[in-house]
Amino acid sequence: MTTRLQISGMTCGHCEMSVKKALAAVPGVTQVVAVSRDRGEAVVEGTASTEALVAAVTEEGYEARVAS
Repeated sequence: MTTRLQISGMTCGHCEMSVKKALAAVPGVTQVVAVSRDRGEAVVEGTASTEALVAAVTEEGYEARVAS
């Protein structure tokens, strides 16, 4: 399953890496396909719940929501 998140607050490459690491650590994530500060989004593959993905990003200090 592919999940696309809208993420705000990323301003640099370090931010992208922090979000990528946080998402990769969520149980059920098989791959973090992309994290882009320019587009303000992340794309994740796997069975992780959207709630867990949003929580992981929020714990890193960024705002996240499921992209519509």
